[in-house]
Amino acid sequence: MQNRGWTSWSISTGPLDGLWQEPETALKHRNTEPQSSPIRILIISTSLKPVQSRSRIMARVVESLLGQEPPEGDNAARAAECRWLDLRQHPLPFCDADAYANDANVQEVKKLVAWADGVVIAVPIYNYDGSAAAKNLIEVTGDAWNDKVVAFVCAAGGSHSYMAPMGLANSLMLDFRSVIVPRFVYASGGSFEGDTLTDDVIKTRLDNLAQTLVAMTRALRDGGVV
Repeated sequence: MQNRGWTSWSISTGPLDGLWQEPETALKHRNTEPQSSPIRILIISTSLKPVQSRSRIMARVVESLLGQEPPEGDNAARAAECRWLDLRQHPLPFCDADAYANDANVQEVKKLVAWADGVVIAVPIYNYDGSAAAKNLIEVTGDAWNDKVVAFVCAAGGSHSYMAPMGLANSLMLDFRSVIVPRFVYASGGSFEGDTLTDDVIKTRLDNLAQTLVAMTRALRDGGVV
């Protein structure tokens, strides 16, 4: 009987050709950074709302958490080199064949994604799904997402769309082998007062997300395993 174990199975024909890689091949690019170098985190606000975007507010909270030195005795080592990307300042064309490829904003955003070891995507939820701007961002930047560790923070008007990020997560996993942080933070309108996040439970979850993102990113970058 043919051995179909994980270390020998491969896909050689059909539309999924090339999707599978041997484990050692998939991870061979790891360990390229000195272990003492900081984790590089890109925080992306995908909301196009001019003011009081709740997902953007959450992203700013994560940014502040990632920039903090961990408390004494805390092994999470949250401090990271962070960059901020707001899609309002980088309007992207729609993904349409290859027409977008030479757009200056696309090229700049793609370089930022490629720079990062890990990415936080802040996504507004509309009609029970992640925003079209978030989906378009992934489509036009393409393989810059290869093997990134990705965390989601989401804001919605109500509490019933908590599975909305799964479409984006599945796309990143299947198309680019991104590693999705197995927790995301979802907040509804009751967690905010004006432009301030007031819900202590959500704040704690954001802190946990930041810690998990850095820990997973460091483990994958420096050791090749989580």
